[in-house]
Amino acid sequence: MSEKTGQKVGEFALRVERLNDFEFKVSFDKEHYAPLHLDEPAPLGKDRAPNPARILAAAIGDCLSASLLFCMKKNGADVSALTSDVNVELVRNENNRLRIGKVSVTLRPGISSGDATLQKCLGMFEDFCVVTQSVRDGLDVEVKVEPQA
Repeated sequence: MSEKTGQKVGEFALRVERLNDFEFKVSFDKEHYAPLHLDEPAPLGKDRAPNPARILAAAIGDCLSASLLFCMKKNGADVSALTSDVNVELVRNENNRLRIGKVSVTLRPGISSGDATLQKCLGMFEDFCVVTQSVRDGLDVEVKVEPQA
């Protein structure tokens, strides 16, 4: 365990399986979770499903939405609706490799901007978002390649 990751409190696993070309199926560790299909846009794939960058953006948007909603509900606010828009900026790095340069998230809770609970949550909800804070802090990704004949 690295110093960056802290104390281990749990784990989960999933499997990514190639279907054809650049289309993959993700199977989760819980049987009641439907498989997720991924594909790359053309010219690599056929754009039949979201690509990993879109899934990461969705994870960031959902995590922030859930964190804000949790804080609001925990503090007694009645949030009538919540929508979030996620915009992703793609850039090329110094080696001309495509990267996610920036993710911008706009959360729109169905509550007055002057609401005291909202004001309280604005200062803390992001810190409880597992995905966003992990991405911001940078996370360890260990990669192994084990060829299967």
